[in-house]
Amino acid sequence: MLQEIFNDLKDEMKFGYLKKKHDFRYVYFATVADGKPHQRTVVLRDVVNEHQPIIYTDARSNKVKELKKNPNASIVMYNHKKLMQITLNGQMEMMREGDYYEDRWSRVQGKAERDFITKKAPGTPLRNPDEVDYGDQHYFMVLKLVPDTIEYLQLKRPNHIRALFKAEDDWVGEFLNP
Repeated sequence: MLQEIFNDLKDEMKFGYLKKKHDFRYVYFATVADGKPHQRTVVLRDVVNEHQPIIYTDARSNKVKELKKNPNASIVMYNHKKLMQITLNGQMEMMREGDYYEDRWSRVQGKAERDFITKKAPGTPLRNPDEVDYGDQHYFMVLKLVPDTIEYLQLKRPNHIRALFKAEDDWVGEFLNP
């Protein structure tokens, strides 16, 4: 049963980036800065090696500054239709070069490109939202979470199902009390 659960969570993650209306399309991403968690919602862009989520960001963002100091991060996905939650904890890798990076940047087109070419860094105060100024240089960055643990929670009756999978155990998994 644990292997079925692990295969199911990998499939659900894959659907999150393949199907635009899937509940895992938007995920919750947390970093740590000054001993405090910082959370935000991000778009799941890909999943590599079956369980390593990919997201995009601006290289000047606060999340990148936080990750440079502490690469530990967490991503939480929740499917409200299936009442399924997946939590991945591990280290975030940052990419600004290489074939995979170049391939990803080449897929960012149209209005989405504008997210990565603002003259001012994300979070810079503005007097008015219409003051956003765009340049020619892009600050696109690919972030990949390499999890060391994946926790699965399925809310159901008569018993919720909770399982923990660890990289150090070759992702074999064990059930946890929900």
